[in-house]
Order: sequence, then structure tokens, then C-alpha cells
Amino acid sequence: MPFCSQFIPMNVIDDPKHGSIIYHPSLLPLHRGASAINWTLIHGDKKAGFTVFWADEGLDTGPILLQRECAVEPNDTVDTLYNRFLFSEGIKAMVESVQLIADGKAPRIPQTEEGASYEGIQKKSNSKVNLAQPAEAIHNWIRGHDKVPGAWTLIDGQSVTLYGSSMLGGSVPAGQPLEIEGASQSGLVTQNGLVLYGSDGKALLVKNLQFEDGKMIPASKYFSSGESATVELTDDENKMAEEIKNIWKGILSNVPAIEDTTDFFKCGAASMDVVRLVEEVKQKCAGVQLQNEDVYMASTFRDFIQMFVRKLRGEDQEEELVIDYATKEVNNMTVKMPNQCFINGKFEDAENGKVYETINPTDGSVICKVSYASVGDVDRAVAAAKDAYYSGPWGRMNPRDRGSLLYKLADLMEEHQEELATIESIDSGAVYTLALKTHVGMSIQTFRYFAGWCDKIHGKTIPINQARPNRNLTFTRREPLGVCAIIIPWNYPLMMLAWKSAACLAAGNTLVLKPAQVTPLTALKFAELSVKAGIPKGVINILPGSGGMVGQRLSDHPDIRKLGFTGSTPIGKQIMKSNLKKVSLELGGKSPLIIFGDCDMDKAVRMVRESDSVYFNKGENCIAAGRLFVEESVHDEFISRVVEELKKMKIGDPLDRSTDHGPQNHKAHLDKLLEYCEVGLKEGATLVYGGKQVERPGFFMEPTVFTNVEDHMFIAKEESFGPIMVVDVDGVLQRANDTEYGLASGVFTRDINKAMYVSERLDAGTVFVNTYNKTDGHQ
Repeated sequence: MPFCSQFIPMNVIDDPKHGSIIYHPSLLPLHRGASAINWTLIHGDKKAGFTVFWADEGLDTGPILLQRECAVEPNDTVDTLYNRFLFSEGIKAMVESVQLIADGKAPRIPQTEEGASYEGIQKKSNSKVNLAQPAEAIHNWIRGHDKVPGAWTLIDGQSVTLYGSSMLGGSVPAGQPLEIEGASQSGLVTQNGLVLYGSDGKALLVKNLQFEDGKMIPASKYFSSGESATVELTDDENKMAEEIKNIWKGILSNVPAIEDTTDFFKCGAASMDVVRLVEEVKQKCAGVQLQNEDVYMASTFRDFIQMFVRKLRGEDQEEELVIDYATKEVNNMTVKMPNQCFINGKFEDAENGKVYETINPTDGSVICKVSYASVGDVDRAVAAAKDAYYSGPWGRMNPRDRGSLLYKLADLMEEHQEELATIESIDSGAVYTLALKTHVGMSIQTFRYFAGWCDKIHGKTIPINQARPNRNLTFTRREPLGVCAIIIPWNYPLMMLAWKSAACLAAGNTLVLKPAQVTPLTALKFAELSVKAGIPKGVINILPGSGGMVGQRLSDHPDIRKLGFTGSTPIGKQIMKSNLKKVSLELGGKSPLIIFGDCDMDKAVRMVRESDSVYFNKGENCIAAGRLFVEESVHDEFISRVVEELKKMKIGDPLDRSTDHGPQNHKAHLDKLLEYCEVGLKEGATLVYGGKQVERPGFFMEPTVFTNVEDHMFIAKEESFGPIMVVDVDGVLQRANDTEYGLASGVFTRDINKAMYVSERLDAGTVFVNTYNKTDGHQ
């Protein structure tokens, strides 16, 4: 099945017994030719798709076997169409086509000439954009040329190629005017990119610009980026440049002459030479703040002098981080909460300007409005992370220096731990003391632990059969993956961020993280602290918003090398089905806890009273003991004592230090738990305690106990993710393992032999013995 018949002899095409078929990314006969999908976008077609046709002697003119079509979205590109439809559905269609041929049912529908077109691959000389037409036509031309050869226009007399176009809805942000040849009115360089206007007065946004020398910059940096222009040196600066050249000569003694193009490292310089260069320059030019990383980022003499002069003039000052805080007087302090998307080191509104309200589950009040990220924001964040990895200092940084930044980040988290814990409490409903100790405390520990790993990740040599006598050597080298996406849940907003991102960053990756829509605030505060710690821009990007939009785009994005997801099992299955990239999943749990009659009853009951097994974090815990098996001889005593302890638990404001049990995370989850209890009662389980919403403002659920739960019941099989304990007796091991989950389990007994026997036979990744939920970031 050749992909393209133009270059294949007809005797090869005709040779197979059943003939040959070809996949073509167009709804033939429209857009015949190799650039078909580009012309679909350039012409502004509302439908795209593909055709499977029989090969013949012409160009894409053979009889049609089958076709599939999809709608073209306003901001679709070649990539998005391929990823969303043409590739995935194309594979299915080819399989279906082969099966039709095998079954003798494959049609041969003659192609009509009506509507047939053929446009060849565009040349750069022909891809100049005509700006004297409606905005949508300009947008279609740019996105149709987005890969090859690139649509271009003239700005300040030079050819500039435009990439990443999208139609702009709503108000146009403030910016600096930019004259563009042939445009109906001046463009506008804004914080989001370059705004272009069509002849109809409508606007589009261009994200990136590429200059004639191949240098690409964000369009928003056209005026502010010194990278697009050469700094002219004064006489004094030229003298300093000569002195610096002498320093280079002294270090690179093997080089006959230092030219503008001389590359420090290609001439043999090593890490000690970097230190020497930096220190000698600082000694000659007191007051200039120069670091080792500056040499890595400007390795040619010309670039080094340009960088040095900018530093001398103070032009390279990092932009001050501007944050439009939402502030609250709460918990005897003023908490300052960022509430915008965090992309490429800046807080900014979502591209479409949309916001949503994040709710305090204690009383149902609005904490603040948060940016609602769009697909365009995802693409910008991924592009920033990719640039930070391949072109920024993060990808070139010494691992030990990377570790130092992570240590500093952990220190800043500790410095702000009370503020972080307060935000966590009002946004997620976590009891403040638990948030301080676990949500925030373990997050700090996790970053410190992985900071120590940065310079200890390495490869190994591998003995091979051909090692002697030829002295061949095989070795592995551990390298970062690149851009990683992380999607975290709402039960431990900061701790899940730490568990996922600390290891990712320690290994040298960059990341785009989507917090849960209902708990975005500690992630955004973390972003602020990462800037203060000195983490380079683009390394960390935070996008609040919906899983269906932001999460789905991260899952599908071709530049994401690995996806980490914690959430529901159905969504996890969907991600696995639709991804070839590396994926790590943490899904649901229904962990069994076995209470034997010879256990330490006081300790077993205390595990419940202290919320360690079932009611920890209001039951919103992946490894919560979702089903208890209690030996019949102590069943009634255990239940009685547990209920007595539950009656003593204080339910209320999570910021009250004496509170044991806070509100559920959000109203939809509370409603789900109440429905869960109703189903349990209908199926015949016995409600011993709780099962209702607490009569007070907010989303509070009573700690609940069910007994007489049988295996077939819904509450025996499905995770509640809430403060609900289901108890049964007998048939322990087989029934304990009768679940699709395997996160954790537990056993209480004084008999060490019994404990080991049961532990070996429980199908779970973790088995707790005479304790529960004792986890650590080092595990």
C-alpha cells in the first residue's frame, strides 16, 4: 500500500493480487496533490478529511474506496487536524479498507472532475501574505503555511515569517503600534502577540516571528527583545571589548585569533575555563553581574560581548513579576493569591479573557475569579516549555545548579508555609493543621529530597559480547524527556503537584501543569514562588481550567513527551487508548483493610479516630481503606467503638485548630457521596452511622459507617472518595482482592506470621501492618 503513487512504477502498483490503495489527506477530488491539507486551510474549507483510493497512472485520480470527513475548527492547523482526525481515523480507515478488499466488498467509485483542483507545494517566494483582505483570509493563509514554507510579510524592510495564527475574539489588548507593509492599518505588539487587522476591521493574533537569519522570537517581544537587534558599542565599550578579547586569548591559547564567530566551547574550553572567564571579566569590570550560565547562553565572542554590554547598561534586567493578586484577610493573616494563567514566567489572563469562580467549600462563598485557560493557552505554554528545554538555560544547566534552585524553592515554600496551608484550607476544605503538616509539609520534603537527586542521575556501562578484542564499549546515558504535562486532582492540590513535578524538574524536564479546576490557588502561588527561587521562565507553566479542554489538549499535544495523570479510572483508560507518548497514571482505589480478632483493638480504633485509614482528609484520599473486613469475633465491638469515636469528632471550619473533619471539596462531590449512601441502603447494606449532609452552611458530610456489605453491592465495588466506611466479615483474602484496584491495603494482627502470610497474598502495591496511610516523599 504505497503512500504516494507518483514515484512508484505502475508494474509495482499493479503487481499485488488485489491492486494497491492509497491514503490521501483530502476529500478528493478537491485539493489533489501533496499539499492537500495545507490548501484545505488556505481556502478556508469548513470540512476536512481523507480519501482511500485505488492507485492508477494519474495524480490522485483513481477510483474512491472510502472517505471520512471532519469539521475544520476556526483555529485548526495542519498539526491539530492530523492529531485529532487524519492520523487516528486514517489508521482505522486503512484497516477497514483492507478488510473490505479481503471480503470482496470494496467499492470503486469513479472520481468526478467537477470541483477537482490541484495546487502544488508552495515556494517561499509565493507565500507572502496579502494583508489587504479580510482577517479570516489572512488567518487561513498563515495557518495553511504554518509548517512549510511559512507565510511572510515585510516589517521594517526585512522579511518576517508569521507563525501561530488565531482569530481574535473580544477586545484587543493594549500594545505598541507596528507599521507593516500592505496592511490596512498598523499592527499592534501586545503581551499576547502581534495583532493584525484585516480589511474588514476584524483582528487576528500571531504568536511567533522568524527573521531572515532564522532567529525566532515570540511576537510579543518584537520591541522589547534585544535579540532582534545588534547593540552599537560606544568607544569606552569597544575598549572593554578589546580587554575581554585578551582574556579570551589567554584562555583559548590554542586559537590563533579571536574572531566574532569564535565559539568558546568548540575551541576546547571546559567548566574551569568558564569560571576563569567569568571571574576575570568581573575583575576587569567591577559591578557587572556575570554568572557561569551567561557563558553557556552566549558562547561565541560576538554574542558574549553583546550580552556583556547589555548587562553593563542594565538592559538585561529581568522584568519584574507583575501579579494581580486576589487578597483575603483570613486565619489572622493577609493571603495574596495569584489567579491568572502562569505562562513563560508571567501571570496573564487567558487568551479568550474567560474566568470562573473558585469556591470556599466551608461556606459556599466565592474566593476569587480565576483565568479559564483555552486551547491556545495550552499551545503557548507548551511552546514556552519546549523553548526553555531546548534553547533556555534549564536545558544547559549544570545538574548541581538545578538542584540548588530546587532547594531554594523548597526554602521559599517553607517560608510561606502558613500562607500556603491557609490557601489550601479555604480552596480545598483541608483541615488547616493537616494542610500545614501534610499538604504543605510533605510538599517541602519532596522538593528537598528530589533536589538532592539532580546530580546523581547518570548512566552505566554495559558489558557486550564484542567488547574484546576490539575494545567496544556500550553505555547508557540518562537524559530528560523534554516537555512533560501533569494533570493533578483536587484532594491534595499542593502535595500532588510536588509529588509529580519535583522528580520531573530534578531530571531536567520542563513542565506544563493543570491543577484541578476547583482547587487552582496553591498551584498558582507555587508558580509565584518558583520565580522568586530563580527557576528560568518557561520551565514551569500552570494552566487553570477544565479537564475536557486543557487536559484533553495536553493529552493530545504532539510536543508533550510524557503525560502524568491522577484522576478517575474512565479518564485514565481514555488517555491510554489515545496516546503513544509515555504515560503515568494514578487512578482510583478501593483498598481493603483486614481487622483480625487478635489485633490491638485500641490501636485499630484509634486509626479511625485519628482519621488515618478511612476518614483521613475527609476520605478524599486515593489509598483510603475503602472496605474493611472485620473478623466476626470482634465485629460488633469494633463497630460500636468506632461509632463512639466518630461521635466525638468535631466537624466544622477547617481553620479552627480543634476541627477534626472539614467540608468535602465541592458541592458536586458532596451530592455524589449522598447518592452513594442512598444506593447502599437500597441494595440492603446497613447504615450504622452518618450518611447525611451536616445541617450547616458549606459542603459537610457526616462520617459514615455501613455494615452487612456484600460483594455484589455498588458500595463494595466502587470508590466513594469520601468519609464512608463499609464493613464486612469472612472470606477475607479472596474478597479483599476482588477489586480492579491495587493501590494499598492493610492488616491488623498481633501474629507476625499471620501478618506476613496475608501481606504476601494481598494484591496491592503497599501493605500497611498495624498502621495505615504512613507515606513519605522518599518512598
